[in-house]
Amino acid sequence: MNKTKTILVNISRFILAVVFIFSGYVKAIDPLGTQYKIQDYLSALGMGEFIPEVLILCLSVALSAFEFSLGIMMLFAIQRRVISKLTVAFLVVMTIVTLWIAIANPISDCGCFGDAIILTNVQTFCKNVVLLLLAIIVAIWPLRMKRLISHTNQWIVTNYSVLFILSCSIYSLYILPVFDFRPYHIGADIKKGMEIPADAPQPKFETTFIMEKDGVKKEFTLENYPDSTWTFIDSKTVQTEAGYVPPIHDFSIVLNGNEDITQQVLDDPRYTLLLISPHLEKADDSNFGVFDQLYEFAQEQEIPFYCLTASTKKAQKRWQDLTGAEYPFCLTDEITLKTMIRSNPGLMLLKQGVVMWKWSDNNLPDLDELNDLMREIDKGEIPEDSAPEKIIFILLWFILPLALLTLADRTWAWSKWLRRKQSYHNIFKRLKKNKDEKENCSR
Repeated sequence: MNKTKTILVNISRFILAVVFIFSGYVKAIDPLGTQYKIQDYLSALGMGEFIPEVLILCLSVALSAFEFSLGIMMLFAIQRRVISKLTVAFLVVMTIVTLWIAIANPISDCGCFGDAIILTNVQTFCKNVVLLLLAIIVAIWPLRMKRLISHTNQWIVTNYSVLFILSCSIYSLYILPVFDFRPYHIGADIKKGMEIPADAPQPKFETTFIMEKDGVKKEFTLENYPDSTWTFIDSKTVQTEAGYVPPIHDFSIVLNGNEDITQQVLDDPRYTLLLISPHLEKADDSNFGVFDQLYEFAQEQEIPFYCLTASTKKAQKRWQDLTGAEYPFCLTDEITLKTMIRSNPGLMLLKQGVVMWKWSDNNLPDLDELNDLMREIDKGEIPEDSAPEKIIFILLWFILPLALLTLADRTWAWSKWLRRKQSYHNIFKRLKKNKDEKENCSR
């Protein structure tokens, strides 16, 4: 029975650890995306306007670091009693929140795994219920978790994990997310992302007609539509089934307020430079000189250059006054712009609707770098945002050090156990020898 409990606890503990580590990491590498999701929650509660964005961003970073660290501590069985209780408390809160969104449906998805895995609200609630049950099992018998590292070295694992995950968030904020799970990642074909397959399920709607006869009002559908003795009053149409929604469904570029140039930009065989800023009034204007140089370069090379924004004409005029910008401004949906690039402002290079590269405001390319990149693309050397290289980097800088520390710690613990066993064996031999000597003397 005790062995069964130990196995059950450790299986539960490892599942919880993997989920928390993954969930925390995908949030940490996209802190702005997590911030947007928290803002959606607050807006649904009517609190979105009262909390400063910088505070929500700090909460985003703290939440991801907490989840990731909780998963690491669960994996290594660090502070077993405290961590098991903390996990239960956290999951109780999350289960209540996801029950609310499953019932009220105030947002489309919870964002628990960022953009890496999208779950429906009901799926998220079911997932949290399962995790909560696993956490309760661990909390009942916390000391049955087998430690992967000794108590004296636990602080190294904890501090290193917190430092690593905070560094990931800072890097992703300053540059761009390490991994891009969104439909506008480098190499993505925007035109293909907008396509709807011929055999894709279509949305279904149901129309209800409100009719009146002899002062009595009733509702009818097309299947039981009444005869001409009834008088039509009103009708309402509701969507009963959602159809196929393409990954990119709100992408449009409107120039001068009325000219849709979306298809023109996506079909252009030349390069296109897009300066992207959801809100110009909140954009960092410290590098406006670089954008002006890039615009002049684009004019020389006959490359289209547009600023995509959701800001008003007033905000656009203010930006022009501050920066001396001469490039054209286009209107694009705010959420689309935030999805395209996690930087305000940011820069995107397109060619025939394919995202060739993206830069944040903090690592904009100089003209030589941009020229070299376009020459490589023209030669057929399409740049890749290599995921394997990033995974190897994480292995070398996070997983490998912890693995080596664990190996060294377990080796030391094993050798210590052997020395202790040998010491006990020596003591036993001496005691036996003394006993034998006393028996010989008494004879």
